[in-house]
Amino acid sequence: MLQVMRNGENRIDVEFAGKLDSNDMRVALDELSQQSEGIEHGRVLYRVGDFELPTLGAIAVELSRIPQLFRFVRRFDRMAVVAGKEWVRKASEVEGALIPGLQIKAFDLGQEAEAEAWLQR
Repeated sequence: MLQVMRNGENRIDVEFAGKLDSNDMRVALDELSQQSEGIEHGRVLYRVGDFELPTLGAIAVELSRIPQLFRFVRRFDRMAVVAGKEWVRKASEVEGALIPGLQIKAFDLGQEAEAEAWLQR
């Protein structure tokens, strides 16, 4: 399950749980691109539920859309990731360290208020 919602002028909220296959990945990337259209210096709140690694087909779709992903990421300055699994939080922060101009901070499930406050800074 993936849900992308515009939340104001410069923010989108993403809720994700389960496993993505290639079709799910196409839909997810299209939705992220569409919902983020026109955003500059934006913020993203990711809520990650029971997450499983995507299929190889989904990874292939993601890799084939690297230019689209870069356009998406450049629209944002901050991403907060709220997740119950430690490895998801760690992977998110590593990703943030690798992407210039984007700050990613991870929070545990009980820290959504802290994530919201961090996004507002």
